[in-house]
Amino acid sequence: MTAEPIHTPKDTLPTLLTVGQVATILRVTTLTTRRWISAGDLITHRFGRQLRISEADLQAFIRMRRKD
Repeated sequence: MTAEPIHTPKDTLPTLLTVGQVATILRVTTLTTRRWISAGDLITHRFGRQLRISEADLQAFIRMRRKD
């Protein structure tokens, strides 16, 4: 009999970034990041008063902004 693997939250939950971390990654200010959020361009998840951006949403935002 084999045991089922134990799934940890890391296996199922997305990596969430702060507004500051996203600003650092994109090399912009936090104000610019917050403007994108207010405009609805960058999707966020709210936990209380805290905003978080998933890596998948950040990647989608970057793809959306790509110029060919």
